[in-house]
Amino acid sequence: MGFFRVLNFGCRANQADGAALQRQMLEEGWREASELEACDVALLNTCTVTATADAELRKIVRRIHRQSPGCKILVTGCYAQRAPAELAALDGVHWVVGNSHKQQIRELFQKPSSDLGAPSSAGFFPLEGLQNQGSGSSDTSVPPETPRAKILVGDIFEQRELMAEPVYGKERTRPTLKIQDGCNARCSYCIIPYVRGRSRSLPPEKVLAEVHRLLGNGTQEIVLSGINLGSYGKDLTPRIRFLDLVERILSETPLPRLRISSIEPMDVSKELIRLVASEPRMAKHFHIPLQSGCDRILRQMNRRYWAQQYAERVLEVRESIPEAAIGADVMVGFPGETDEDHQTSARFIESLPFTYLHVFPYSIRSGTPAAERSDHLNGRISRERSREIRTTMAAKRAAFMKAQVGGTLSVVTLEENSGGTRFAVSSNFLKVALPGAGLAPNRLLEVGITGYRDNLLSGTTVPLEA
Repeated sequence: MGFFRVLNFGCRANQADGAALQRQMLEEGWREASELEACDVALLNTCTVTATADAELRKIVRRIHRQSPGCKILVTGCYAQRAPAELAALDGVHWVVGNSHKQQIRELFQKPSSDLGAPSSAGFFPLEGLQNQGSGSSDTSVPPETPRAKILVGDIFEQRELMAEPVYGKERTRPTLKIQDGCNARCSYCIIPYVRGRSRSLPPEKVLAEVHRLLGNGTQEIVLSGINLGSYGKDLTPRIRFLDLVERILSETPLPRLRISSIEPMDVSKELIRLVASEPRMAKHFHIPLQSGCDRILRQMNRRYWAQQYAERVLEVRESIPEAAIGADVMVGFPGETDEDHQTSARFIESLPFTYLHVFPYSIRSGTPAAERSDHLNGRISRERSREIRTTMAAKRAAFMKAQVGGTLSVVTLEENSGGTRFAVSSNFLKVALPGAGLAPNRLLEVGITGYRDNLLSGTTVPLEA
């Protein structure tokens, strides 16, 4: 066997897929290289949620091939599912494997690296005759020559397996556990259902087993993630609600802290809010995608709520949990969005107690209903609208962080440290700098907040009562 590296791009769910690929390669006897230059094989696990993500991936492929021409590149993930022909045309790419067949990648590598020059695994086939799954790109920078790569891409809606492995981010102390994949919704701008397939769930027994395994490694906080968390369990027999799973984790494991990642507004039920408010082991944090605060645009996006319904849930979170972090995704520049629509959305955002936002411009995804519209906006307009909302949000976030000074927060310490300072993340999703090089990572602590500067809180540990 040889050396490999897995490079992950995009969301937490995709990172969990990449962690599973990494584990499988190690199980097959491959060794992980510390540098790409030392790789025999590079596995690129891609995102395709925006055109920018696609362009960045192509640039990385070219860089790897230029710097390490002997490294064989396998491209998988969402971009591979959406536009395999596009990727197969890039120099250096040997294989393109869609999400539909990601589970079969390990079969390709059940052989020494010296035998991988001309892949012939069952199911792989040349590009000729391929019916491109999803849709391609109109980017003129994509090479037009006949590709030499082998590809394996099929109907993603036939996929019933869920590929996942707990994954650690840069902080290395708060693993993300992917419990759900796919999406049954059809937002008019979104390519994700077409590249990840139907909603499917990790059975609760497997979720609990993973939680116990992570606890055995000393984990203090676990983040539950998925493409559409609120749909968890609807595909299982017997059916189980996401709330039921959360309650089982709390009742059947001694996990110190559980955090919920992004969850759709109509899945933020009164029961879930009450549980987060009353249970000290639940992180005080809700990330609730908004996309737009204008009803006209929400309808055209095919989002399944009105702005007022969204506001009711956010305000109930704030009333029940005054210290909670409340975040959202916001899209600007959707086709046909007028200045009036944008201002309606901006005023709506300003009226709500958000503590952070992910603001991004609409990106054309071929094959989606929104891409077929004729009223796409100039990119300059989208960038200006993004800046306006980010400016509003910066002031709201600063006010929220300043309000923490003088209070106490529960934090988990991170691997990150600098100049005798250990960094931590609070229950309500704020970064805190703690003096003391002796503080170990992966500790759950109560800290007194002593200051705020440059989007960072400072604090000191609170002595335990005798």
